[in-house]
Parts: sequence; structure tokens; C-alpha cells
Amino acid sequence: MVVAAAPVSASAIAAYHAALEQPGVADASARVLADGQREARAVFGDRPLCVSLRPNLVSSADLRAYVSASERLYVALGKLEKALLKNDDLRRELDLDPEEETLALADPGFRASSPSARLDGFVSDGVIRYVEYNAESPAGMAYNDVLVSIFERMPALRAFRKRFRARPLRAAGRQLAVLRRAHGRKIGTIAIVDWRGLPTLTEFEMFQRLLEEQGMKALICAPEDLTYRAGRLRCKGVAIDVVYRRVLLSELLARPQVAKALLAAYKAGDVTVVNSFRAKLLHKKMSLALLSDDRYASLYTPAERRAIAKHVPWTRKVREGHTTYGGKTIDLADFVLRAKDRLVLKPNDEYGGKGVILGWTVDAHEWEQTLLTALTASYVVQEKVPVPREAFPVLLDRMHFLDLSVDCDPYLFWGKVTGQLTRLSSSALLNVTAGAGSVVPTYVVGTA
Repeated sequence: MVVAAAPVSASAIAAYHAALEQPGVADASARVLADGQREARAVFGDRPLCVSLRPNLVSSADLRAYVSASERLYVALGKLEKALLKNDDLRRELDLDPEEETLALADPGFRASSPSARLDGFVSDGVIRYVEYNAESPAGMAYNDVLVSIFERMPALRAFRKRFRARPLRAAGRQLAVLRRAHGRKIGTIAIVDWRGLPTLTEFEMFQRLLEEQGMKALICAPEDLTYRAGRLRCKGVAIDVVYRRVLLSELLARPQVAKALLAAYKAGDVTVVNSFRAKLLHKKMSLALLSDDRYASLYTPAERRAIAKHVPWTRKVREGHTTYGGKTIDLADFVLRAKDRLVLKPNDEYGGKGVILGWTVDAHEWEQTLLTALTASYVVQEKVPVPREAFPVLLDRMHFLDLSVDCDPYLFWGKVTGQLTRLSSSALLNVTAGAGSVVPTYVVGTA
């Protein structure tokens, strides 16, 4: 049974806001937030990660519900992955290119293709609904934990704790454990691999410090820094045991000469890559379409089917033909055209909100043109889910209370939830990469 989450007590939020109203507390907390982010380089590009003086507050019941839903769906997704590996016809539904498929079928050297993953969702009426599965390279863990360390010094949080217990949710340490377990033996050097010049460099630096504090050597490398000879992958001459992969496979494959060393070492089993390239199977947006399509219901237990129905919105591959919606057979293209105000169109393999069109935010002509594109490309259509909004104290020229959208994105490590990414936005599309979001840490609250 998946338990519905109880909303966090309004009194806890009111108490935190009241703490900010105490003389000098808001100003002092704002200084801690600004100084702490500057010192820790907690920025995305040139923007501070967090502009809110209040963390996200959830109850223990909230957390239990997120954990139960997330872990059950992770198991169901694992069953889908096994079916995709065995069934060529099912795998064709993903629209993999030949090299993606070759890499997906290669043995990654450890059990879970995505030992670290993130489900992105929204909580409404006590139920979390997941709209994406980040199976390839879930980001934000170190950002979250650094923000926790800053919030722990805030006068507002200290005042709040006089009335409420508040336990932060952390995640980055679990990622380090994932790297160790995936490799299965002593690690010499870890390479954190992504392109140069990205705004996420600061998070790579945070992970580099964490790894070195744990006694491991860590290098930040671009794919073009890697060479592969005599069975060893190297970064600027240093032998690499584990690649903490932040670069996306689609971007690597767009530059085959640059990607050659890493892909050859992976295929030969001469380096551990986390997450593996097999993760692409479920990272495709199409995975949620396959998960929610009743044609494949036999893959799952009755409890898993109930969890899918409750926590995964209706999602389908965009194509000509018929499918089911609400228990009825529909013409998919015609339905998408008519029901734009409750649907979202998404490219099958993009990130950062690229190409996502929210039907209720565009006119009929733009929606029709996007549908025409989707029918000739690789897209999914997904039913709109309610996006909750809360008042957050935001630091601008002074403190303002703004009504912001808030998401709930639990991290899973080997299938177990530890930590959560939470983003705030004034936009309907919550994504820091797209420039429309702010990260806040999440605290589980109870009465003191």
C-alpha cells in the first residue's frame, strides 16, 4: 500500500516566517546566505543557487510517502529495463540510435545500470506524481548539501528550532558510496567527466573536495582529456579507475572522435563508469510512456501497477494511431491536438527543459506545429499534473514573500531514497539549467 502524504503543518511554515520577523533575524540570515554561497561558490554560472531564506519543510509523513512511492517505482523501472534488454521489439520503442543500443547491451560490470538516480515530481493533495526519471546523471546532490551547511548557520533556522525539530536531508555522501560499491575494489583515481566551461563546474569542485576528504584522488576532466592505451584509461597521463560521468551520452556520441577513448575503455571493461551507459534505456522520456502503457502491465505486480497508476501521469509516445486514455481507445494525434490545455510535449532525449512545450501556455498554432514536429521526430506526450505553490521569503532588494512553484525530486541510491532536490520557480517549468529556478535544501520537521 502506498500511503498518501500528509501536508506539512502550516504552523511550521508560519513559525519559520515568524522567526524571520524577529528584529535583525532576516537581515542576519540574508548575510549568512549571501556570504555562505559566495565562499562555497554555490552558484550556477553567475547566479546564486538559492535566493530563499526558508528551506523546504516536509513532515515525516511526507517523507515516508515519497520513499514508498519512489522505491516501488524504482523496482518497476528495473523490471522494465530487464524486459528492454531481452525484447528487441520493445527496445525499438525507445528510438535508440545504433551506438546507444550497443552501449546499452554492454555489461556495465555492476548490477544496477543507474545506482544513483532521481525521480522528479510534484506533490498535490498529498500525492506525489513523477514527470521525469533522471537515470543517466542526476545532478544537484552536492549543491543541496552545501546549502544545508549554510542554512545550519542561519539565525532564522536556529530560532525556528526553538519550537520545531528540523532534520536536513543530505545526499552527496551516498554518491561517494555508490562509486565505491560499483567499482568493488580499491579506487586509485576518480575522474569527474563533463565538458569544459559549464555552469555546473562548481558542483564538480564540491564533489572533488568531498572525494579527497575521503582519501581518494579526484580529477575534473573533459572527454577530450582522456586517452586509452594498453588497457588503461588516463586523464592527462593519470590512470583512471572510476569515471563519475556527468557528460550525457547523446552529447558524447555527437563528437565520436572525442568520445572514442572513454567508450572503448567502457566496452572493454577497463574502467568503471557511473552511471553506466546502459542507463540510457530508462533515461529516455519514453521509459515513463512504457511504464504507464497498459499494454505492458503484465511486467509488474498488482501493487506496482497501482503505484504506477497513482504516481505516474498518463504518458505516451507521439505517433499516428490509437492508444488508451481513461480506459477508452482514442486516436492519439487527434486527442493531443484537441486536449492541449492538459498536455505537455517533450523531446524523448533532452534535458534542462529543452524543447518542452506546456500546452496551456501556447496558442493553438504553436501547439499544432509542435505536434507536427513530434510526429516526425521522437517525442512523448504527458498529462499535466498539478504544480503546488507556496509562499517563500525571497531575498531581492529586500525580503519579499513570493508565491512560487515547488517540486519534489528524491534521489535513489541502489534503489533506496536518500536525500532530495527541491527547486522553486515563478515559472511553470522548474529547472535551474533553464534559468528559471532556485535550489533550496529540504528539512523534515516535527514538534520540539
